[in-house]
Amino acid sequence: MKLLIIGTGKMAEAIVEGVYKDIDVEVAGRDKKKLEYFKNKFGVSVKLLDSLNIEDRKVLLAVKPFALRDVSLKLNGEAEILISILAGVSIDTLKKSIKSKHYIRAMPNLAAAYQKSMTTLTGDEAFRKEALFICEKFGKALWLSSEKELDIATAIAGSGPAFLALVAESLADGGVNLGLKRADSEILVKGLFEGFSPLLNNKSSFMIKNEVMSPGGTTAAGVEALEKGSIRYSFLKAVKKAFKRAKK
Repeated sequence: MKLLIIGTGKMAEAIVEGVYKDIDVEVAGRDKKKLEYFKNKFGVSVKLLDSLNIEDRKVLLAVKPFALRDVSLKLNGEAEILISILAGVSIDTLKKSIKSKHYIRAMPNLAAAYQKSMTTLTGDEAFRKEALFICEKFGKALWLSSEKELDIATAIAGSGPAFLALVAESLADGGVNLGLKRADSEILVKGLFEGFSPLLNNKSSFMIKNEVMSPGGTTAAGVEALEKGSIRYSFLKAVKKAFKRAKK
């Protein structure tokens, strides 16, 4: 399979990191220095984004949403499939901007660089299998039935790493506040997150909490403090706000 990736930002780099060993990748962008970086790091072919021919090509669009119009003016021909990772940019908007026989929206996250992205997709069913094949090269992929569901998923899987980073930072700060060295506190948090993933893959979050939280114990005291701080409501509100922004 040959895949043209348009974009040279962090997400484009994360995706190339995940797919370049198994897929013939070409990267297009406007910055010559960044293109040279991609060429040297991954050994992929690169092309300056200037009157680029996309006729019958599989294209993955990985630029900032505000750059869509400028990029579209530099593309010629009709792609076979356009996979867009532009948050909040609808398929209808993509159709008005870039010519393609088929359209798919996808939302990966930065864990793609480690082949651990949780990517959600929706769009033309005809290319569902192929799009999932590409996205599973850099993590797990989930096909959703509508763009509304994709925007909801963006608020969780797309924005989620930032939310969890706040949790990790806060836990480390808690240890430092009580007297742990910063380095030791951060090692503890990293180990906690590494061990939590297999737990969550095998048990529900409800079960994990109940197994750890013994009556009148340390965890129960901590959970009480979190509940007083409206921890659940704060996360519900964060997902809702992110979803509303994704729609815009």
